[in-house]
Amino acid sequence: MKVAFDAKRIFHNNTGLGNYGRDVVRMLTQSPEIEELYLFNPKKSSIEKLVALDKATIVYPKGWFWKKLRSIWRLLGQWKQAENLPINGFHGLSGEIPIQLRKNNIPKVVTIHDLIFLSHPHYYNIWDRVIYRLKFKYAVETSNHVIAISEQTKSDIVKYFKIPEEKISVVYQGCNKAFKKTYSAEDKRAVRKKFNLPKEFIINVGTLQERKNALTLIKAVHGTNHHLVLVGKDKKYAKQLYTYVNKHNLEQQVTFVKNINVTELAALYQAATVFCYPSICEGFGIPIIEAMYSKTPVIVTNNGCFPEAAGPNSIYINPNNSDEIRTQLNWIFEHPDERKLIAEQGYSYVQQFSDENVLKNLITLYKQIF
Repeated sequence: MKVAFDAKRIFHNNTGLGNYGRDVVRMLTQSPEIEELYLFNPKKSSIEKLVALDKATIVYPKGWFWKKLRSIWRLLGQWKQAENLPINGFHGLSGEIPIQLRKNNIPKVVTIHDLIFLSHPHYYNIWDRVIYRLKFKYAVETSNHVIAISEQTKSDIVKYFKIPEEKISVVYQGCNKAFKKTYSAEDKRAVRKKFNLPKEFIINVGTLQERKNALTLIKAVHGTNHHLVLVGKDKKYAKQLYTYVNKHNLEQQVTFVKNINVTELAALYQAATVFCYPSICEGFGIPIIEAMYSKTPVIVTNNGCFPEAAGPNSIYINPNNSDEIRTQLNWIFEHPDERKLIAEQGYSYVQQFSDENVLKNLITLYKQIF
C-alpha cells in the first residue's frame, strides 16, 4: 500500500499530536504491507530528524502560489498533488481532511483524538470552538472511515456528530519506544541529580493548562513530605501554579521541569515512586501508558477515558478532591509491596497498547478502506 498523510503535526508539533503522527509513521515503515508513505508538509522543519523516513517521501507545496500561501495549501491545495501520486488512500492524522473543491475518489480515513472542545467547552474560546467544530464535522462526514483513539472518543463522535458507530473504529495509541526500555540505577540517579530530586517523588507529565488540573495536585501535596515533579510546558494557567507554590513556600517541594528530552523523561518515570494524573478530561492520556510501561504505579481520575487507559488495577480518585488525592498518595508511599504489585499489574495491562497490536489494527483497517 501507498498512503498519504496530512503531516503538518508530525513536523511542527513536539508533543501529543506530533508524537502520535511520528509513531504511526514509525510503525508503518516496519510493515511489509506498506510500500511508500507520502507526508504532506507545508514547510521545512527542524525536527525532520525525529521522523522515520525509510519508506517516506516528504511532499511540499508546489508552485509559487501555494508556496506563498502554505496554510491555504494545507486546507485546499493538497488534493491536486495527491491526485498525481500513486496512492491507495489518505489519512488525516489530527482530525482534519483537506477541503475538496471537487469530489475525488481517494479513500480517506481521519483520526479523531478528542472532542473536549464540545464536551468541556469552557476550556476553549468561542472562535476556537467554532473552527474546530467545522473542521472536525467536515472531516468525519467526508471520510470513508473514522479512527477514534479510545472508546470514550468514539462515544463522543457518535453523540456530537451523529456518525453511525459502524463508521468508527477504535485504534489505540502506543508510546515512544524509549519508555519501554529499562534504565539502570545510574541512569536514574543521573536524572535525579540533574533536576535536584530526592530518592522518592511523585511525577506528573503534561502541559500546564487548566484541564490538566495540576493545582489540585499541588494542594494535595501541600502539608505532606512528598516531593512533586511537574513535567510540561507552560500555558497561561501555569501562573496559578507558581503563585500558589510561592505563597505557601513550596519551592523546595515542587519542581517544574522544562526542556527534557525523551530519554531523560523515560528515566525520570522509572525513578519516580508514583505517577499521579488528576486530569479533568483527555482523549486517552498517553502519559498513563508511558508510566505503566515504566513500571510506575498510577493514580488517576476515576471517570471518562481514564479507566480505559489505566486498567483495573490503578488507583482512582476524584480529580477535584485534594484530600482524597493526598490520602491515596500517602497510602502508596506507605505500602511499598502493594505499590510494586500495582506497577506489575499495570505493566501487564499496558501490553495491549504495544506497537505490534496498534500496527496490526491499523493495517487491518487500511486494507478494508484503502
